[in-house]
Amino acid sequence: MARVARVAVENAALSFDKIYTYLIPDGMDARPGCRVTAPFGAGNRTRFGIVMEMADEPAPQRAKTLASLVDEKPLLDAEMLALARWLHETTFCTYFDAVRALLPPGAGVRLQYQYLLPHGAALPGGAHGDWRRVFEYLKGRGRPVREETLCAALALAPDAPVLRDLCGEGLLIKSQLVRQRVLDGKLVMVRLADGIETLSDVEVKITAKQKAVVELLLLAGQASLKEVCYFAAAGKSVVDRLEAAGVVQYYTREVYRSPYAAGPARDTAAEIELSEEQRAACDTLCGLADSGKPQTALLYGVTGSGKTEVFLRAIRHVLARGRGVIVMVPEISLTPQTVERFRRHFGSRVAVLHSGLSMTERLDEWKRIRDGGAQIVVGTRSAVFAPVRDLGLIVMDEEQESTYKSEQSPRYHARDVARRRAAWHKCLLLLASATPCTESFWRARRGDYTLLTLRARYGAARLPDVTVVDMNLQEPDAHSASISPQLIGELGENLARGEQSILLLNRRGYNTLVKCAVCQTVAECPNCSVALTYHSANGHLMCHYCGYTARADAVCPSCGSRFRRFSGAGTQKVEQELSELFPDARVLRMDMDTTMARFSHEKHFADFSAGKYDIIIGTQMVAKGLDFPNVTLVGVLSADSALYAQDYRSFERAFSLFTQVVGRSGRAQKAGRAFIQTFTPENPVIALAAAQDYDSFYEEEIESRRLHLYPPFCDMAGIGFSGLRGDETRAAARCFLQELTTLAQNEYTDLPLRVLGPCESQILKIAGRYRWRMAVKCRWNARTRELLWRAVQKYLAVREHHSVALSIDPRFESAL
Repeated sequence: MARVARVAVENAALSFDKIYTYLIPDGMDARPGCRVTAPFGAGNRTRFGIVMEMADEPAPQRAKTLASLVDEKPLLDAEMLALARWLHETTFCTYFDAVRALLPPGAGVRLQYQYLLPHGAALPGGAHGDWRRVFEYLKGRGRPVREETLCAALALAPDAPVLRDLCGEGLLIKSQLVRQRVLDGKLVMVRLADGIETLSDVEVKITAKQKAVVELLLLAGQASLKEVCYFAAAGKSVVDRLEAAGVVQYYTREVYRSPYAAGPARDTAAEIELSEEQRAACDTLCGLADSGKPQTALLYGVTGSGKTEVFLRAIRHVLARGRGVIVMVPEISLTPQTVERFRRHFGSRVAVLHSGLSMTERLDEWKRIRDGGAQIVVGTRSAVFAPVRDLGLIVMDEEQESTYKSEQSPRYHARDVARRRAAWHKCLLLLASATPCTESFWRARRGDYTLLTLRARYGAARLPDVTVVDMNLQEPDAHSASISPQLIGELGENLARGEQSILLLNRRGYNTLVKCAVCQTVAECPNCSVALTYHSANGHLMCHYCGYTARADAVCPSCGSRFRRFSGAGTQKVEQELSELFPDARVLRMDMDTTMARFSHEKHFADFSAGKYDIIIGTQMVAKGLDFPNVTLVGVLSADSALYAQDYRSFERAFSLFTQVVGRSGRAQKAGRAFIQTFTPENPVIALAAAQDYDSFYEEEIESRRLHLYPPFCDMAGIGFSGLRGDETRAAARCFLQELTTLAQNEYTDLPLRVLGPCESQILKIAGRYRWRMAVKCRWNARTRELLWRAVQKYLAVREHHSVALSIDPRFESAL
């Protein structure tokens, strides 16, 4: 019997993806969850992998052997490995893509190669020039040389024949180095050597500064080298000489590098008295958390009703029982306020995970969570995979947001993963929102979830007065085509009162459409089927999908004219209009262009909260979850752009966006107002959002879903195809439909299926790749997934299809 490891290997395409079996060499303590390197493919190129399981079985024929072990202890535990298998099965990703989702950035390894001359090596007399150049270079260095250094110095390719020939003749040794992409944080520590307990135990003569070092360590026991040098007023050389004399010892200690380490380290938050509704919700949640069974609750409350305070109490209850908590927010922009609030309540027990942190910081926070140094994790979608010990509560704030769904492989929804983890840990999943996802509210209404409701705003605050502005009746202001005269007047009044305003426009850039003034040709991206957007900051046209840029004064490709006509307004243009309308107003623009810098969200929101700005104009990052007491006016500048997307959820998302942004107004003692600008004021979604009437909106939406057979009355899976040639992509999509239809009609007649498409995607081409799609209305159960897996295997068995990438989305959301 042989001891073998079953490994998920990186860069395995879906067509040949599986768990690969490797022999474990003697002396290697590989265990499930450990990172390894292994030879892969016909060329035996070394690849990175994760051990999924171990087994004792007869040695497989032609089995390869693991190359190296990266970890002394497993990086992933049994729960995470089971979760990876579940992700692979349900999202149709490769095994390694599933594993990668569970690991923090920086947990991968880099494989490097180095060359050195064997001891006593000598070239044969007839060696040609290339051999001599390599040999003399390495001999002159006198030590191993990394492959990239050698190749750069001698102008060689990494796989140059001369290197292969020298290795084959035994005149050159090529070895592999395994390096972590991000190194662990290490702190150099100093302590006294064994046996030194008093100054008299030092048997060598020491200087006055060395004596100060010893006395410091006698008092402190141990300290970092930096602390020793500072408090003893001694240089590193002083400590080095003590170490050489055997008086002190150096050692290293792993440290965690956190950008929030300077925050409050203890509970500094004042206790708030709960309302009756909040107390009732808290009592119910605490009971569910203590039930010892997996539970799901939906906390539905109007904006400003104090939902956050409710789940803060629930978190405190769970922590008191020694269990951990994950809190997810949908946007990085919400993280600063959330982290600040949680650290006021829970101090250094809070860890943060989101893409705004560096790879080093995310890796260290991940390790701190895994090692038990943090009991609460606050973060965006990927925080659902945080390795929290003994989970007792998972919170999804603004649970309806589309950002909780991954658009890259694996295409998971954080709500599904959270439900899976809650089942594993037998804990509570709490979904919270003022505008819940239609499916979540449907499940709560029928009793699958526990429904908790907060009908009133907390304290004396009341919902803002909302005015719907019919833009068909507005005469545009000389300085602004985007802001109605009515809203301009309200902004002026707010400025006069010293109160703040938020304006929402979900479009970046200056002008959203650029046309030739002569032939009317629209400036389009050559790589994508989209129009270019003009950005005034750099005077360029930009594609928001692939990043392509072009000069705004470039000639028209159709007629050669340089005259352009600009139309449509983005956040940059509205920012300029506000500056012209209110020259003394301090205007802050928040969109992707102004928040690229590290911690820019934190800085901008802190400045706005401190009163350094009067008006924010921004995209949807300013619409949700923010709490600024001095904001009394909100304006939605273009409601129609959110209402009419090609998506069966467009009304749900528009209602949520309008309700959320309107809810930013009047959250304290001051009355709030909101204005929604639209060219279709008759649309019922606008009236219901203005009234903050989610219940009526839900009744209309659920009836529409029932009538047209959309979730929750069915599940929808999407199959996507992407290729460099449009005809190949179309043919591949039709071939997959044929395979799926044949299987469904012959072997899976028991499954209720409705297939839509295939057809071109809404945006046919992105980054040079043509895109087709189809949708399957079904029940997303094991048998449906089995059908789709078999169709995928038949599709991939045709070699011509390998040039067209296939993806399956378990939660397809297009209307098709």
